[in-house]
Amino acid sequence: MKLADLTVSDFIRELASVSPAPGGGSVAALCAGLSAALCIMVARLTRGKEKYRAHWDAMESLIQEADPLTERFVALMDADAKAYNQVVAAMRLPAETEEEKTVRKTAIEQANRKAAEVPLETLIHMLTLADHVNEVVEKGNVNCITDAGTAAQLVRTAAYAAAYNVRINLGGTADPVFAENCRAKVSLILSGIHATIDAAEKKVDSALVVP
Repeated sequence: MKLADLTVSDFIRELASVSPAPGGGSVAALCAGLSAALCIMVARLTRGKEKYRAHWDAMESLIQEADPLTERFVALMDADAKAYNQVVAAMRLPAETEEEKTVRKTAIEQANRKAAEVPLETLIHMLTLADHVNEVVEKGNVNCITDAGTAAQLVRTAAYAAAYNVRINLGGTADPVFAENCRAKVSLILSGIHATIDAAEKKVDSALVVP
């Protein structure tokens, strides 16, 4: 069964089990998916309201863009768990003969690369998500400002979580060029996300100031 098909209670119990997957990478994708869903909710509660007529088209575009993004984050929950399980499986391969050692080494390298690439993809998609968050904070129904603010905090948390998972899995790769390229991407993406979410946070805080 896919992680997304579990009930919330069952997912939490699975997360709390002795199994190392799902873990932080799946939770990062889940948090990103929840953030995207909140953006869509705010957009739908803005579109059609006369007060926000000037933003109807923007909200409709956001919905069309964020909906498949939400589905991708859901898929990445399972992809992350699968990638980690492949690392574990590779580590358990026999290493008695030279041939077995070579096969095992190759399998571990490939598995760790994949385990880094999955959360990196999650992080890359969050760049777009951060822009959506900023847009609903700025243009969305003011009655939903705390929902938009929650979406912002989820993006920040998910970004850190995904970055952690990229970095730790890069420790298992023997390709320094691949590792450095991934680290550079992580640094650049985090910087962009934080700048966007910082701006969104200021708008949320300003909107919540009591006159």
